[in-house]
Amino acid sequence: MLKTHGRYDYSALPLRPDYSFPGGRRLAVYLALNVEHFAFGEGLGNDYGPPAPPPNTRSFAWRDYGNRVGAWRLLEFADRHALPLALLVNTALYDYCPQMIAAFRRRGDEIVGHGRTNSERQDAMTLAQERACILEATAAIETHEGAKPAGWLAPYISQTVDSPDLLKEAGYRYMMDWPLDDQPVWFRTRHGPILSVPYAHDLNDSFEVVSRRTPSQLYCENLIDQFDEALEESARRPLVMSIVLHSFILGQPHRLRRFRGVIEHILAQRERIWLTRPGEICSHIESLPPGIVPGSPGYADRAPDAPR
Repeated sequence: MLKTHGRYDYSALPLRPDYSFPGGRRLAVYLALNVEHFAFGEGLGNDYGPPAPPPNTRSFAWRDYGNRVGAWRLLEFADRHALPLALLVNTALYDYCPQMIAAFRRRGDEIVGHGRTNSERQDAMTLAQERACILEATAAIETHEGAKPAGWLAPYISQTVDSPDLLKEAGYRYMMDWPLDDQPVWFRTRHGPILSVPYAHDLNDSFEVVSRRTPSQLYCENLIDQFDEALEESARRPLVMSIVLHSFILGQPHRLRRFRGVIEHILAQRERIWLTRPGEICSHIESLPPGIVPGSPGYADRAPDAPR
């Protein structure tokens, strides 16, 4: 037998019990905006060019552009199109530019935990260090927002084998690090279940621009294809589509210009979709009867020959 994580069991998508989202909608769509802060001249950081020695001011400034310019441009864009957002926050930003986070707070956007800074990775930490990182970031959000965040995404999506246990222990209801499904799935932890909410790892603007060098036109065409196919498939089963953005990437004018067409295409179907935030998806899944969502009590796949 191969080594396994033990967090969830196999579940075939077409064989699952059916359900719908609020209003009978079948496709939930949410936008996740990552806002990040980095140490100067040390630690980690995305880079759009060849690796450069410290302090790599070019890369630091490119990322800081997201906090000074890109996030504000995307906020105006979201206001113009009445888009709800989930703001994935490095908590170092509360010290660096609290007014930026406050602007999204005033819109009623959801604040999601995203570590202290993207200059570090959880998978490089000891168990004690990772616990301290999660608790410190959680406490910072609770102090500034008045409540603990419901969801978490690790910096660089860098969970350890202990992360789900530590997140549940810290009071988290959902996480976004595992790209295993297009529906929410319950994970086992030592402290009870935690929900895995789908989060785009494939069509992620950071992966597309930094790792793959995908042109903006093609990236936006792929997003439209993803939406159209998911909307069609959602007639048969509920699905979640996330749109993952970074302020220093999609906050660039030329990329936002192309992205505008994606949003206009999606909003043309606004009456058919649930345009929401991940915390609201989590709350809806929590409201469903046991046995409906993979990993919930009493859940089991239907027989392989069951009607679809």
